[in-house]
Amino acid sequence: MKTVTKARLLQNRRWRIRKKITGTALRPRLCVRFTAKHIYAQAINDDAGATLVFLGSLDAELRKQKLKANIASAKVLGVAFALKAKAAGIASVVFDRCGAPYHGKVKTFADAAREGGLQF
Repeated sequence: MKTVTKARLLQNRRWRIRKKITGTALRPRLCVRFTAKHIYAQAINDDAGATLVFLGSLDAELRKQKLKANIASAKVLGVAFALKAKAAGIASVVFDRCGAPYHGKVKTFADAAREGGLQF
């Protein structure tokens, strides 16, 4: 029997999610990615293949806050992303968790983005 690595299982989850959701100009895909140290979020129009809004914990004004990849930072980044998306004219998005389970940091980010005014 062949063993399947964690990375392969994660990639399979990403593909399974991406088969079901796509971003459009009216309702882009909000992709949130957590690495060991940082958080990255972007609104993507899959029809045009373009990133509309990007925000990460390495952004200039957020870097001063020394954000990590934890729940408290996810809340701060979720609100900041919602404000930046609203400024770019995005009101509604489709949430893409990038294979991560929907709890903890991912859920906190999503709830904070909703508090900031995004609909999904």
